[in-house]
Amino acid sequence: MKKFQKTSARHDNLKALGFTVGIHTVAIIGLLYLGMSRPVPEPKTLQTYLVSSDQLPTENNADTVSPPAPEMPSSQTDTPLSTPPVNNDQAEAQTAALAALAQQQALEKIKTEREAKEKAQSDAKKKAEAQEQADAKQKADTEAKLKAESDAKQKAEAQAKLKTESDAKRKAENDAKQKAEAQAKLKAEHDAKRKAENDAKQKAEAQAKLKAEHDAKRKAENDAKQKAEAQAKQKAEHDAKRKAENDAKQKAEAQAKQKAESDAKRKAEADAKQKAEAQAKQKAESDAKRKAEADAKQKAEHDAKRKAENDAKQKAEAQAKQKAEHDAKRKAENDAKRKAEAEANQKAESDAKQKNAAQQKAEAKKIASDAKNQFTNKIKQVWDVPAGSTGKTANVRVTLTDTGAIASVIVNSSDPDVKASVEAAVKQAAPYPLPADPDARREARSFSATFTAK
Repeated sequence: MKKFQKTSARHDNLKALGFTVGIHTVAIIGLLYLGMSRPVPEPKTLQTYLVSSDQLPTENNADTVSPPAPEMPSSQTDTPLSTPPVNNDQAEAQTAALAALAQQQALEKIKTEREAKEKAQSDAKKKAEAQEQADAKQKADTEAKLKAESDAKQKAEAQAKLKTESDAKRKAENDAKQKAEAQAKLKAEHDAKRKAENDAKQKAEAQAKLKAEHDAKRKAENDAKQKAEAQAKQKAEHDAKRKAENDAKQKAEAQAKQKAESDAKRKAEADAKQKAEAQAKQKAESDAKRKAEADAKQKAEHDAKRKAENDAKQKAEAQAKQKAEHDAKRKAENDAKRKAEAEANQKAESDAKQKNAAQQKAEAKKIASDAKNQFTNKIKQVWDVPAGSTGKTANVRVTLTDTGAIASVIVNSSDPDVKASVEAAVKQAAPYPLPADPDARREARSFSATFTAK
């Protein structure tokens, strides 16, 4: 559908372009024709003659040639039309210039339209490519999802089929065992042993597969959980640090604003008080002057003393308030600094703990790996390789107890002699010395190895 729409739009654009070019071509040809054609010739002078009936030819003298009629003066005056002289070269030059100008304008218009069309086509192409890429991505995602669902369904069907076949096989073996009990004792023991080996092999493979899947799932969950916890912790630390900085900044701004308001209020009160005191002093001086110079002097001294005391008190209060604000600001800065240092120390301790835990885990894995290699070498030393079994292999999976004793051993081999000899060697090499480190000890309690007869 998109391809059809794109093709239709392209055809429409081509039609429009062709129509535009045709119109301009016709216009240019018309202008050229008008410019190159000859000018209109001057009109000829018309003359009229008066002819009598005698001068007209008759039937009798039809064969004779009548003499030419005499020229008679015209009743109308010959007045030739006056037309201005036409300069053909100048007209042709003007016409050619107009044609060239029209052609140039037409070409420029065609060029502009072509550029606009090319730009529109380019934009449409880019948009179509982007849409195709988006469709391709969506299609790929859908196909991947369908494939994953199909693979999961096929895997489930295969597992169900394998379980059904295993159940049927186990039932057939049980029936064969019951039937074989009626036969010779040696054949019954051999069949029972072979059946037990097959059952143990299938069970061990199923358990190993289930444990591997469980371990992988648990490891993925632990990794995702640790990653999420680390991200959440980092985000919480970042948010706490940013909040502390914002709180400290807001607190400092509020304290500065409060100090400015307090200073302005105190200045206004001081100005009002000074103004009131000046007015009171002026009134007192006027009263004292009228009353007595001695009273005026005593009152002036008393007022001056009181003003000095008030000024000193205000100055002390301002200094005390400024000191308190400075102390509070310094305390807030110290608290924020101590908090930031504590958070940095806490983060450093956490990082160190994580790094230490990772190192311990790596060391535990290395110790466990060395212990497993020692176990394998110990088994190889006591392994009695059967004769004629060169090149044959046996896969072993051993689980140990906390004391190093064998909890379980699973041996898989196509040769029963190799299998029996490897199983005997594993049991003979016990007990296995486990590492002292708890993590390494837990890791080394289960190991797998492959033995090849040489």
